[in-house]
Amino acid sequence: MKITVLVENTSKNELQSEHGLSFLIEFQGGRYLLDAGSTDAFMKNANALGEDLENVTACILSHGHYDHGGGFEAYMDAYEEIPLYMMREATGDYYSGKGKLHYIGLPKNLETRYETRIRWVDSVRTIAEHVYLVPHTTKGLEQIGVREKLYRQVGEQYLADDFRHEMSLVFETEKGLLVFNSCSHGGVKNILFEVQQAFPGREIYAFFGGLHMKGMCDGREICTFSEEAVQEVIRCLKEAGVLHLYTGHCTGEAGYNCLLQYGGEMLHRLYTGKQIELLTYAENKV
Repeated sequence: MKITVLVENTSKNELQSEHGLSFLIEFQGGRYLLDAGSTDAFMKNANALGEDLENVTACILSHGHYDHGGGFEAYMDAYEEIPLYMMREATGDYYSGKGKLHYIGLPKNLETRYETRIRWVDSVRTIAEHVYLVPHTTKGLEQIGVREKLYRQVGEQYLADDFRHEMSLVFETEKGLLVFNSCSHGGVKNILFEVQQAFPGREIYAFFGGLHMKGMCDGREICTFSEEAVQEVIRCLKEAGVLHLYTGHCTGEAGYNCLLQYGGEMLHRLYTGKQIELLTYAENKV
């Protein structure tokens, strides 16, 4: 398996970075584009990296926020046949803020412009052999929306987001499951449980994505998780069998350093242009 980070908040090279995330994942002959960042920067970076985005098996939108779906307009216009998998609720109106709310949802015309190419997801769905989409099933996630000051507009009301628009992308391999959840709004513990419910008895080998730990205070970046919450994240990952955590984006630098204290060698930093090659078969296989 090969994973290329087409765009992320940081870069160690000349590639464009932005507040957003996009992965190109190559697995068993398929090529999967997970998220598209905020703009078309991921496409420019792919070109600079020599990655062909025309021969993509499927696109997947992890959830209905602009920093993951904003670039899909440019991509869908450029490549007219490739399907886009997304939750039905992803086209809702989503907002963030402590006082004055600001819109963080998708471009308004995404659903209508590409209606025939959208593949709606409302339960665990197989999109290719050993490739699955797993939506949230955990109840009460609106409590996280309250804490994180994230909202969905329903009529004239602004309700705490319950993240019904978010899902995980899961690859089943001989070494275990690989889970991609780009922002983990629903909480790592809940996401791991949902995946384990969908795949009873299977351990999770690696987890990819942001953990929504980044905040600001007096003009400086902070980790919004308590020390106990950070320890709980690492504990849950280890109990699920996770050996590798590849994280960035909304985890933030401060959050990453907090995780590093307890996760050690499990931790791997994501950045624009990073390429990861994983052996996903058992070591004794000839």
